[in-house]
Amino acid sequence: MSENIQLRTYVFIDAMQPQFAAYMASVATGYLPIEGQAALYVEIAPGMEINRLMDVALKATAVTPAEQIVERQYGMLELHADEQAEVRQAGNAILTELGKNEGDRLKPKVISQQIIRKVDDHQAMLINRSGRKGMMLIPKQTLFIMETYPAGYAVLAANEAEKAADINIVIIRPTGAFGRLYLAGDEANVMVASKAALSAIFDVNGSQEQR
Repeated sequence: MSENIQLRTYVFIDAMQPQFAAYMASVATGYLPIEGQAALYVEIAPGMEINRLMDVALKATAVTPAEQIVERQYGMLELHADEQAEVRQAGNAILTELGKNEGDRLKPKVISQQIIRKVDDHQAMLINRSGRKGMMLIPKQTLFIMETYPAGYAVLAANEAEKAADINIVIIRPTGAFGRLYLAGDEANVMVASKAALSAIFDVNGSQEQR
């Protein structure tokens, strides 16, 4: 059965940044992560098999789960711990169960990217009301929007962007067909953060999806 499972996303985060950790805690349905912890995000297809992978990881290590999202097409889990070694061990247990290695994950793509300077007051209101769980988008700030495929890689881009610059995380959507990331701040910081987010995606090694 494992040979039929597609490893779509496999992301190890060495240290969750303050806003990133707070954002993920605000949307998590499980045990809440905190700043500085290491985390693992795994996304597979079909979705139902994520139940078995969560079971394997929790029984093999002392990690704690924040998310288990089970959809028919895709499934995603998040695991975190204070010790990076525990999270890496959980990832190894999952890969072993799948009979895969990290390089078998899909190589992510940036589907779209855009920078909007001096965001209009009314557009800022619309974005703030459209499922925002993070920081407010302030009118006249610069806004960076990125769309990723597979969706789960949006978390990597967000965390690396926050490491690189003083920006606000407005929205992270790491599930579904495509992932989305909204970052805001002054133009100089947003430009630095956007480059870090894009580099994080481009630097991931993986396989090409077979159509």
